[in-house]
Amino acid sequence: MTDSEKAVSDNGSGLSQQDQYRARKQLPPAAPVLHETIRLLGEEELNRNLSALWWSALAAGLSMGFSLMARGLLQAYLPEGNGFYLVECAGYSVGFVIVILARQQLFTENTITAVLPFMSSASWQKFGCLLRLWLIVMLGNLAGVALYAYGLGRMELFEPKVLHAFSAIGEEVMHNSPWQMFSKGIMAGWLIAMMVWMNAASSARLMVVLIMTYLISIGGFTHIIVGSAEVLYLVFHGQASLASYVVDFALPTLAGNIVGGSLIFALISHAQVRGDEQLNVEKSP
Repeated sequence: MTDSEKAVSDNGSGLSQQDQYRARKQLPPAAPVLHETIRLLGEEELNRNLSALWWSALAAGLSMGFSLMARGLLQAYLPEGNGFYLVECAGYSVGFVIVILARQQLFTENTITAVLPFMSSASWQKFGCLLRLWLIVMLGNLAGVALYAYGLGRMELFEPKVLHAFSAIGEEVMHNSPWQMFSKGIMAGWLIAMMVWMNAASSARLMVVLIMTYLISIGGFTHIIVGSAEVLYLVFHGQASLASYVVDFALPTLAGNIVGGSLIFALISHAQVRGDEQLNVEKSP
């Protein structure tokens, strides 16, 4: 038998071992690999000190304000019509692109990355670290978007029609009932969790972020951080009350984002990987 014949695999593929290796390298990462990648990111986040978390979360909140600004500018200068609405919604993705590519701390990302370490090794200590992370990141994000929303209308940066567009975007959010805020929040949390999962597998991170956040925008799904910028703009201009922001928007949307990101997507993904591991254990001699 020649050396070339020995190099051909006996699995029926007709490929040499070198070609099989090259083929395997082209395969996307398996689910357990993605799970472990995101779990390690979550462990890193859980172990960050409070100061680093706070400043990163504050920066993310300020960055997310650009979603409101970009969409408002597009709405103000585009003609009315359903087709132009689809273009306007692209502005919603701007804040997410900044936050994700700059690796800033965004609350809805943490609903999967920080939850997987807890699901993998549940303990009261891990649960306490998770709650600490959520609290600091949430407060930092909300402080950032509040500052942005306040400054957006006070710094005389834009024409009146642009400011009117900012108000119209906030009013569009507040037209939802609390139940709609919750149910639409589930979809937004689910999509963000899928975005994080897909980013771990893809080199085209920018495209993944654009597609998933664009779906949130055109679907009118509610996101606790972007939506806070939109609704707090109304609060600071006397068009909505702080109580309405908290009760009608923030609480149901926050609950929906957590359910969609943690209790649905993260739990299902974790269960899938644990099921594969159990199957492999049963198959092993």
